[in-house]
Amino acid sequence: MTVLIGNTEYFKNISKITFEGKDSKNPLAFKWYDENCVVNGKTMKEHLRFAVAYWHTFCGAGDDPFGPGTKQFPWDAAGNVLDAAKNRMDAAFEFITKLGVPYYCFHDTDVAGDEGSVFDIEKRLAVLVEKAQQMQKASGVKLLWGTANVFSNPRYMNGASTNPDFNVLSNAAVQVKNAIDATIALGGTGYVFWGGREGYMSLHNTNTKKELDHMGQFLRMARDYGRQHGFTGTFLIEPKPMEPTKHQYDFDSQTVMGFLEKQGLADDFKINVEVNHATLAGHSFAHELRMAADAQKLGSIDANKGDYQNGWDTDEFPTNIYEVTEAMLEILQAGGFSDGGINFDAKLRRNSTDVEDMFIAHISGMDTFARALLIADDILKNSPYLDMRNKRYSSFGSGKGFDFERGKLQMSDLYAHALEVGEPELRSGKQEYLEQLISTYI
Repeated sequence: MTVLIGNTEYFKNISKITFEGKDSKNPLAFKWYDENCVVNGKTMKEHLRFAVAYWHTFCGAGDDPFGPGTKQFPWDAAGNVLDAAKNRMDAAFEFITKLGVPYYCFHDTDVAGDEGSVFDIEKRLAVLVEKAQQMQKASGVKLLWGTANVFSNPRYMNGASTNPDFNVLSNAAVQVKNAIDATIALGGTGYVFWGGREGYMSLHNTNTKKELDHMGQFLRMARDYGRQHGFTGTFLIEPKPMEPTKHQYDFDSQTVMGFLEKQGLADDFKINVEVNHATLAGHSFAHELRMAADAQKLGSIDANKGDYQNGWDTDEFPTNIYEVTEAMLEILQAGGFSDGGINFDAKLRRNSTDVEDMFIAHISGMDTFARALLIADDILKNSPYLDMRNKRYSSFGSGKGFDFERGKLQMSDLYAHALEVGEPELRSGKQEYLEQLISTYI
């Protein structure tokens, strides 16, 4: 069903995207994503919980550090900010319903624009939230999570919650408060914090301890406000090591988890893992998922990929089936998503300017994850993948190894055991075999 509030259809030549199977040559059809296909007791739609990112898809005009945007969106042609924002929302819900995605995600300024003061944004956001409520009801599309953009505007050039100027921090609080209110009003099950400029460019002018403590205090206040006003979902932090700052305080999953524990936030916050941020931190996507899952902090993911030849956050749509299969192995072993999902935090290339490119990019990403889901489920059920890992640790399943894990031994006991068993034999980790196994199932 296509939802049109207003008189304009923005994607006139695009029909509802349907599943045609892997033999289809139609670029505007799913080859692998069949939302009703049941995998291990749940449909693909329930497993993957796809979301469209409002910012890249409907606001990103293709500008980069070397040139202005190349995309001229018809919904931006209105004479004032509010009318353009209303038109943009019409286009967004038309796109999302034609694509058949159940969720979307947004920053406050994606929806309401960033012009004027934080109180000007507040006024426009109230109008747009009311419109979004109507469109969600009419379409069945839901909000996965909301957030506030407190990094783009010049006022946040030195950060938001970590800004050395308390007046700027207070302005950020206005936006965060309003974005939490919007998330509650729209039924979002998550609220994300990404510290776009919560870090430093130079240690010479930065009190890092003060800034980290301020960030913790700010997040505690935001958490308390959300809980007091009816937000029962999950607060999320999205790690990224640098860019635009030299160093960001939410460097990677383990750094964030240490911060949450120290600041008393661990019970309310989880991790929103982004692929390209993981690789910028020197990790694989699967690594970041595993670290979050091991701590029971895997909440949601931002799906994209980086360019292996570029050293920055290129936010490309995911097409690497091996990388995504490794990710789905981790997600399935962690039990999947509860109130999180897979948000396509990805953008078209600057020279992809046709309307259909928006659909093709999302279809490709959705098919990649759907295919990876099938492969990962097959590997976990029908291959020796898990058994081989378990056997590597079999010496801890009984005897002295079992006692060690339960804290029943002392160093003298380990010494005595080493003396008894002598030089241990070398045991292969079978890394190449496991990598081959994944390739075989792909």
